[in-house]
Amino acid sequence: MKKNMITLLLLITFFNIYAADNKNEVQASLTAVTVYRSGAEMTHTVSATLVAGNNQVIIDNISNAIDSSSIQIKAPSSVTILGFEFSKNYLVNTTKTQRRQLLDDSLQTVQSHIDKLSLSINNAKELLDVLKANREIKGEQNGVSVSELEKLMDYYYSKSTELQNTIAALTEKKNKAIVLIDKIKDQIDEENKKNINTAGRLTLELNAAMPVKADFVVSYIARNAYWQPFYDMRADNIQLPLKIFYKAKIVQTTGIDWKHVKLSLSTATPSQKGNAPELQSWFLGYINRYQHNNLNSALAGSAAGIQIRGASNLSEVVVVGYGAEKKDDMAGNYVAPKPVYVVNGNVVSDDVFRQIDPNSIKSIDKLKPAAAKNMYGSVAEGGATVVQLKEGLQDYIAVTDKTLNVNFDIDIPFDVPTSGKEQTATLQIIDAGTAYEHIAVPKMDNDVYLIAKLQNWERLNLLPGEANIIIEGTYVGKTYINPEKTSDSLDITLGNDKRVVVNRKKLEDFSSVKFLGSNKLQKFTYEIVVRNNKKEAVNIIVKDQYPLSTNKDIEVELNETSGAVADKDNGTLAWQLQLGPNESKTLRFSYSVKYPKDKTINIY
Repeated sequence: MKKNMITLLLLITFFNIYAADNKNEVQASLTAVTVYRSGAEMTHTVSATLVAGNNQVIIDNISNAIDSSSIQIKAPSSVTILGFEFSKNYLVNTTKTQRRQLLDDSLQTVQSHIDKLSLSINNAKELLDVLKANREIKGEQNGVSVSELEKLMDYYYSKSTELQNTIAALTEKKNKAIVLIDKIKDQIDEENKKNINTAGRLTLELNAAMPVKADFVVSYIARNAYWQPFYDMRADNIQLPLKIFYKAKIVQTTGIDWKHVKLSLSTATPSQKGNAPELQSWFLGYINRYQHNNLNSALAGSAAGIQIRGASNLSEVVVVGYGAEKKDDMAGNYVAPKPVYVVNGNVVSDDVFRQIDPNSIKSIDKLKPAAAKNMYGSVAEGGATVVQLKEGLQDYIAVTDKTLNVNFDIDIPFDVPTSGKEQTATLQIIDAGTAYEHIAVPKMDNDVYLIAKLQNWERLNLLPGEANIIIEGTYVGKTYINPEKTSDSLDITLGNDKRVVVNRKKLEDFSSVKFLGSNKLQKFTYEIVVRNNKKEAVNIIVKDQYPLSTNKDIEVELNETSGAVADKDNGTLAWQLQLGPNESKTLRFSYSVKYPKDKTINIY
């Protein structure tokens, strides 16, 4: 009796403690995501019914890998947030997903099949061992007839062959099953990468001034997400501007599928250092000469871009509606023709026109009857509404250039699964003002390279990344865009042009060796032939070099340059040529080196 009374008192105490608190378990709804170069800001909306006084709200369906210090909660003015706690919910996926269950079942089935094959192989091997062990002929008779011996040999041969073939066939099936097992395990590993074994949970301690249905906005930084830029560089020919397709690879394993969210991509990196460096006093002192400390510093230039013209030229889409010729009504009154609606040249009904998603419309222009009839004929006597529809994802993206970063806001619901797989989005299509030129350095490479020089590139907001090169519709390779530089133009190598040929050779007849007292004088002469086998003219820069000396006993003299621009600081020679179709030019340069004849120098 006493024990029951104690239990009752404990229950009463427990209920008294929590009777004043209202406990809600609610599911968060993901509405918007801003993806950074590293990490993503995820924004959820939550609704909960609160009573006056203290309340506890447990919010599920948030990411399981977040920066707790980044959590922000917006609540109604009548609700006070007393505190919150983030934790992981390990019971969210105690039941396997349908895909994982299917893979596990397949793994078990194949493994069972392998076990049966292994048993059959062992049985066949044991039979073969028995057959081999009984090859000796024994009996009371001293000999066996030839016919009996032949039968025994035929039986042994046929039976051993049968068993060996059986073992080989079973082993082949087993090996194929083992390969299938490895593939299933790899697929299970892919499923595990989705990071959906746990979920995040946020517990809010609240105080409400009155009963209310409260709407909350919860946002935080999730670590397991990022995006990377990459590009397609397309040149239809060197008379047209280079077209840059600015793309993004989006990856996330936050534990939550992003379904129909408003997605933004930001060039910012929230995890970067927040404070500018400060110089401290530098005091000199003695150091151990066997210890070495290296300090490395790097200067990063600013990135930028070219004038953005937007997506490829879109043909005008006309939306005008069902045409109706002039007519009289039953009473003989004049009835004005209705406006017509035409989509992509096809007449559509009013209902079809009204079903067009306003978010898909790029521009609208209404034409008066006279102008519409002049453009579209008598079907448009009642006027026309000209609508240009958006084409491609890039038309749904707004670019916002902020103080420290650039945002690409996608104005269309977007899906990114929590699978770790790359989702590709085209952010911009840019017509870049481009100057093309060829560069050849025949001393190091016999190929001639086509270079695209982008002017005003600092306004393009490019980020470092790989780029696919497509010339005249043909993929020619990859390059790397590095906008972190300070030069006036951004030079992009588009590949080597086999139709522009360069050849460099040493002219032995114009090279010589002489001895002048205690010195040796060597003269070197080289000839470079450049030929343009294209149907159009090309601009080409040819580069070479001559040696420099920092030793007073070694003297270098540049004798002939064929008009090259010589840089005496680094010993380079540069010829800027314009070659017409099928035109060739010959360049020649020579230099001499004088040095003590009893010395050897690195002149070759």
